[in-house]
Amino acid sequence: MDFAVSPELTAYLAELDAFIESDIKPLEQKDDNIRFFDYRREHARTDWDNQGLPRKEWEELLAQARELADTAGHYRYAWPVEMGGKGGANLDMAVIREHLAAKGLGLHNDLQTEHSIVGNNPFVLMFKEFATNAQYDKYGDDVINGRIRTCFGLTEPDHGSDATFMDTTAVRETKDGVDGWRINGAKMWTTGTHVASHIMVFARTGGEDGDAGGITVFLVPIDHPGVKIEQYLWTFNMPTDHPRVSLTDIWVPDDTIWGLEGRGLGLGQSFVHQNRIRQAASSLGAAIFCVEESVKYARMRKPFGKPLSDNQAIQWPLVELHTQCEMLRLLIRKTAWEMDNMPHKEVEKQISDKVSMCNYWGNRLCCEAADRAMQVHGGIGYSRHKQFEHILRHHRRYRITEGSEEIQMRKVGAFLFGYIGPRKEAMSKLTWDDVDYRLHP
Repeated sequence: MDFAVSPELTAYLAELDAFIESDIKPLEQKDDNIRFFDYRREHARTDWDNQGLPRKEWEELLAQARELADTAGHYRYAWPVEMGGKGGANLDMAVIREHLAAKGLGLHNDLQTEHSIVGNNPFVLMFKEFATNAQYDKYGDDVINGRIRTCFGLTEPDHGSDATFMDTTAVRETKDGVDGWRINGAKMWTTGTHVASHIMVFARTGGEDGDAGGITVFLVPIDHPGVKIEQYLWTFNMPTDHPRVSLTDIWVPDDTIWGLEGRGLGLGQSFVHQNRIRQAASSLGAAIFCVEESVKYARMRKPFGKPLSDNQAIQWPLVELHTQCEMLRLLIRKTAWEMDNMPHKEVEKQISDKVSMCNYWGNRLCCEAADRAMQVHGGIGYSRHKQFEHILRHHRRYRITEGSEEIQMRKVGAFLFGYIGPRKEAMSKLTWDDVDYRLHP
């Protein structure tokens, strides 16, 4: 197995670095834009009097950076070629996401908003893989050109990780001679609703609570009178664009179904698997940033007349983190490579456990690295003059969202013990003859 990063990707990373220096850094430093990245960042980014939403100026700056990246050919790197992208592989994206996050906080890559000069838009590949031919013909151009911007309506006020127990329902109803559905329910954490054109509503259309089948996805216009933003949920790290949304007597025609009726859970899995592996890579990059900054500081800081790094109490925790970063990198890249070498829809069946391993461990590692960096830096590490507190507050979120680490560990356990996945058949046939439990002389 070749573990080397390809010459083409190495060259592309250098191209990205040059683009950041020539185009993104000047924009970051222009006027007073740096206010969004220094110790004032939470206030500069947050419109406290407008439900805690992102300030208009902050979102406009992010849009400028994305436009520069798109013009330079970077933003759509991971998109399928037929949809205007470069067909960037999962492995390439893992390397790129780690590389950008390891640079620290900046306009090139701000994970709090999922912003990056190399865009992460799982919806695009999800659309390509699951849309019917008719849907592709009808919506494809709008998706590619950004006229359709979706938010993800899966989680509910009373159901998070137990998504298959959702209370939102859609019932068949013909209106004015047109076949359609009547939707009622509520959603939580529908990130980006304030700028979305549509909400992807996951609703039960058949089956029973707990069934994977019988869940359907509907593309509902955000301005539908039955869609109401009840409140924006203020979080550990502000600003917020995460609302609770109610869905009341929403009638939509049949052609708003995304993918196939009753098969909506597959769309959700497609979304989270892409996000989880890339998030793991970003968390790895942020962890590396924390470790490297701590190493440099410990070498330069000289309490009691000698470098802080002379102390094993400083060295050993960072050695542990450094070792875990190296091991996690190998697992992420191996898993991403495997994702690239199987049909997209097989990922859930074959290596979903590996994606979960990468994600839950990466997010936990990042939080531990940020906490250790704060400890090594002392008082200045605790202050907002350093990035560590921001990294800790932001990445703490990922130990919960898109599958808490407990849920992801449960997935790993289900694969390991053969309740689902490739080991299911073999483990179901297991007998005591297969178990070496007897005493031996």
